[in-house]
Amino acid sequence: MRTPPARSPSPDHDPSGHGPPEDDSPVPAALTEPTRPVRAPWVAGICLANLGMWMAFFGPLQVLLPEQIALIAPDAKETALAWVTGVGAAIAVAATPLAGALSDRTTGRFGRRRPWVVAGAVLGAIGLVALGGQETVAGVLVGWSFIQGALACLNATLLAAVPDHVPVRQRGAVSGWIGIPQSAGVVVAVLLVTTVVSGTAPGYTLIGVLLVVCALPFALLAPDPPLPRSARPPWGDLLRGLWVSPRRHPDFGWAWLTRFLMQTGNAMFTLYLLYFLRDGVGYEELFPGSSAADGLLVLILVYTAAVVTTTVLAGLVSDRTGRRRGMVALSGGVMALPAFLLAAFPTWPMSLVGAVVLGVGFGVFLAVDNALVTQVLPSADGRAKDLGIVNIASAGPQVIAPALAGPIVVYLGGYPVLYTVCGVLTLLGAAFVWKIRGVA
Repeated sequence: MRTPPARSPSPDHDPSGHGPPEDDSPVPAALTEPTRPVRAPWVAGICLANLGMWMAFFGPLQVLLPEQIALIAPDAKETALAWVTGVGAAIAVAATPLAGALSDRTTGRFGRRRPWVVAGAVLGAIGLVALGGQETVAGVLVGWSFIQGALACLNATLLAAVPDHVPVRQRGAVSGWIGIPQSAGVVVAVLLVTTVVSGTAPGYTLIGVLLVVCALPFALLAPDPPLPRSARPPWGDLLRGLWVSPRRHPDFGWAWLTRFLMQTGNAMFTLYLLYFLRDGVGYEELFPGSSAADGLLVLILVYTAAVVTTTVLAGLVSDRTGRRRGMVALSGGVMALPAFLLAAFPTWPMSLVGAVVLGVGFGVFLAVDNALVTQVLPSADGRAKDLGIVNIASAGPQVIAPALAGPIVVYLGGYPVLYTVCGVLTLLGAAFVWKIRGVA
């Protein structure tokens, strides 16, 4: 991996975490705007931590939860899965900005972010092991909700690490690298739980162990400048700060809405993909002896290859040109196309085409939108909290998607209508990115 040549560091901030003493600087090192490019080991560490987190999220969501619920409630699996994923996502929506706000206020020699990375990984692993032993829908719902809360702690702090340490001119490329584990996590997790182990309980346990193994190196080795107590945001503003006024910060508001609509379209697209292959495409009838999970794995592999091919390149282009909005809008148009194609042609060949096109569009969106969002944050002392609020636009669709997709599939026209709605929402989100004025 290549990074831009290093320039002279700012006297106020050194991403290595070993800058001048804080009392010699008017602004603490933890709160200054980074200027020195991060190096490959730092990027590799945060990528590995993200890989563990996304495996813990997508392994259950794509395979383990649908299979576990299908065994527990085979006649109502769609509704039960919607409840489990929806409630879990609601927990993540509430927990991520709250964990971020607490992280922003954490003082002590271990830094602001490190304690939350460790806690999120360890608690998430414990929850995954426990979830594997649940035999009721209620037990699965409680277990998945606990895991979502733990992963929210981990996610909030990993998100904040980018504006904490990465200069603006490098954020597109770094966001691209970080975006790869989000897609690779799906592939690795599905491979692990479908080929390496058999059964839901062993699958959950394996994913839990890997979550800790992947997250701890970054938590223990990455620099994390401590925040002095004198610079800590007031505790009295904690809950009030969870609301960011779109009138006072319109660019932040439009960036949030853009991501919310595009991620809602994407969440609805992927939520019932396993069931779509089984019931809409008839994959198991087309390929006797194979399961719909096998087809899902193929689509995920194709999709991930497309994401990996485009995400870092898109981030580099946006860094070099300094233009983010146009690339986000383009990615939305590309992501909407496969939704319309599957609505019209629900076949296995079209599913493969859709996986390629969706991967290309999402790869661009992943890198460039993440970089764009870091440029519209309201303040340096609330980075984790503000990115937690932005993350609601990613986690919130997991709540909205089941509420919208379930009735559409069951009562309002099935998968053709579902995928048409997905495409429309994605295009609408892409259009709103042009409302942002402070980013090119």
